[in-house]
Amino acid sequence: MKLLATGQRPTTPPTKVRPCAAFTLVELIVVMSLMVMAISIAAPSLKFFLKGRSHEDEARRFLELQRYASSRAVEEGVPVDLWINVKQGTYGMAASRGYTETKTNNTSFTVDKDVEMQVSQPTGVLTQSNWWTPLNVRGRGAMAIIRCQPDGFISDISPQYVKFTQGQEPEIWIIENPNHTRYDIDLNHRKSGRL
Repeated sequence: MKLLATGQRPTTPPTKVRPCAAFTLVELIVVMSLMVMAISIAAPSLKFFLKGRSHEDEARRFLELQRYASSRAVEEGVPVDLWINVKQGTYGMAASRGYTETKTNNTSFTVDKDVEMQVSQPTGVLTQSNWWTPLNVRGRGAMAIIRCQPDGFISDISPQYVKFTQGQEPEIWIIENPNHTRYDIDLNHRKSGRL
């Protein structure tokens, strides 16, 4: 190592200290205020988007439960009822009364408080072959019943449609198909003029 003329060792020049890469308080405040403004503008539209979907979700859940009830009826060879209690805002599935040897589990759902259901009166005629009454299902009180038969058909005394409404949103109609094998969502109900 070389010594200086003074006899001292040379010192290394001081290194430059790099400033830390960080945000200033002003920059953080600006970013936070922009985020608050964006959320305040988007929140009302998201609120209506989420609220407007609940009756669609309820209608799809009801439709899937009806299809599941039909498949259980065919698989087990016993009628399965999809009961609808409009006053309480509930619906569910159970094997028909009198059939105890079944693997079908009783299921029930409650609709959102903002969603309303309407059910048509059955158009079929109660005959001697139908040994059940649509007025009382296992202590649940008066309600409509969609009966899924073991042959894959819907009973003639089942309601023709179930309608879901929520506020000013368009109504969602779930209508029995002409073959009496299932229910479908009818998006063009008002345009079609049916019922």
